[in-house]
Amino acid sequence: MKDIRARQNHVGYGMGLGVMLLDDAYPGFPGDVRNPSAFPFPIQYDIATDVSNKTLVWDQDKTPVRAPIIASAKRLEKYGCRAIVAECGYFAYFQQEVANAVSVPVFTSSLLQVPFAQTLIGCSKKVAILCAQRRFLTDRHLEAVGIDPNSNLIIGGAQDELGVTEFDKLWDPEKRPDAPIANFETAERQMVEATKALVARDPNVGAIVYECTGMQPFSRAAQREVGLPIFDWGTLLHYAYSVVAARDYYGHV
Repeated sequence: MKDIRARQNHVGYGMGLGVMLLDDAYPGFPGDVRNPSAFPFPIQYDIATDVSNKTLVWDQDKTPVRAPIIASAKRLEKYGCRAIVAECGYFAYFQQEVANAVSVPVFTSSLLQVPFAQTLIGCSKKVAILCAQRRFLTDRHLEAVGIDPNSNLIIGGAQDELGVTEFDKLWDPEKRPDAPIANFETAERQMVEATKALVARDPNVGAIVYECTGMQPFSRAAQREVGLPIFDWGTLLHYAYSVVAARDYYGHV
């Protein structure tokens, strides 16, 4: 029988990823980070109190959300989660602060994959970032996850530039109803068209990174149309889990 060893200050065992959720009530399609049903590994949620789409993304002063984000990460670490991830790509703003506050790896944003994608496609090609709203994505967000804002990339906003109005019903605090509802087929069609439009802006696009945690349900449909590598929250979550819970291999020689 194998021994089991306590991990310092960790209460739970056999756990996987800890997800800091926005303090917002809206549904998530399978593949959305707030919907665990599509993922093959354990997920533990914690609500970052008072950290909403408005306070994290829309409000210019983000100082008030720093403490509750760090507190949420620490709770997830104490639960026993092997890595901390976040629900919204704009958590990138606090990547360094959260990573410094806990002792497990932190993946606050799908944008962490941009430097990796840039390396894979070479300096003559560009990475296209499709974010929820371009107007809210600042150099601070990019630099916090290791992205040079002046490097080989282009950025487009799904909601504020490229016509993905179905997402407004979920994530726009000025437009969404009290009980948010969205249609999958409409969102998929709009995401495919937005991806195609962003890629059409530059003939040198060699890869795409979806910033938003609600975009990966549409990656397959978009990839069929553009034929490019797509990095999204799904690829990041699978990678995050794989580096903190190494698997056994079985085979033959």
